[in-house]
Amino acid sequence: MGIYVVRFEDKEKVKWGVVDKGYVYPLSETYETLKTFLENGISSARTAMNTGESIPLNQVKLLSPVTQQAQLVCQGANYAAHRAESGVDSKKPPYNLTFTKASSSLAGPGDDIIRPAHVELLDYEIEVGLVIGKEIKEQVQITKENICEYVAGIVITNDITSRDVQFTQFQWYKGKSYRTFCPTGPYLYLFDKDELSIIHNLDVTLTVNGEVRQSSNTSQLLYKPEETLTELTGLMDFYPGDVVLTGTPGGVAMKFTLEEINILQSPAFSKEQKSEVISKQKNLPNYLKDGDIVRCEVKSPDGKINLGVLENKIVPSTGNRLK
Repeated sequence: MGIYVVRFEDKEKVKWGVVDKGYVYPLSETYETLKTFLENGISSARTAMNTGESIPLNQVKLLSPVTQQAQLVCQGANYAAHRAESGVDSKKPPYNLTFTKASSSLAGPGDDIIRPAHVELLDYEIEVGLVIGKEIKEQVQITKENICEYVAGIVITNDITSRDVQFTQFQWYKGKSYRTFCPTGPYLYLFDKDELSIIHNLDVTLTVNGEVRQSSNTSQLLYKPEETLTELTGLMDFYPGDVVLTGTPGGVAMKFTLEEINILQSPAFSKEQKSEVISKQKNLPNYLKDGDIVRCEVKSPDGKINLGVLENKIVPSTGNRLK
């Protein structure tokens, strides 16, 4: 079995540790970033429970295990059901849709998600994050057999999105990068080398105020992790601690038809016609509201792998934010 790594705050100090049976076994060394932990701390983590020192898990504040030096690279429309609700063909497309989020959008597993004052169409997207384990500076052919050489582990992420900005300004990066728009954690699961196949068989579930909104399995991913990583290494460098978000299943709040997407994207339609499409979205019931509790879970079907609970509350911004 692999190990569950956490980054946490204890007595105003940030530490790393390993979780087992309700206890955190802290590492004696400190690591400023996930990158430095992956480069220097894995061997200590694998023996942390031998030290005997432990802290009850409920007595520490868990932080995002992914730290702000990380690149956050995302896949879009990578489940058939999500493609259909986004107004596009549900079949696997001829290209892999990728984009990025600002690393400053990272938030912890219990942090509030701050809704900017101008955002009315706030949406959720549970995703499994692949945590890169080594520096990659050239294209490599990644397969099911060798992916463990490049991916250290997995983590829960929630790709919070302002659909207002994404579809009225055509700004995916901007609409997805406001501060707190990428809650992550609580656990980083570091694989044993013989476990990488579980990437292809993980149950993902998101609820809002206890109501199931998203429920699927990573077996439904259209572009598989090894395909995506092979493609991405052909165009960019990766470093330990970077994260690839693999896409979200169906069940998000957004519901567009192909005709509505065409209206939004085409200059042939008037501002009034585009506004009408957005107004229809505002009448849909599932967009996030202030006070909503969003809960994300990722597990293997047999329950042996469980990435914990990522739970965040939606709160309004109290300050000025860029529109």
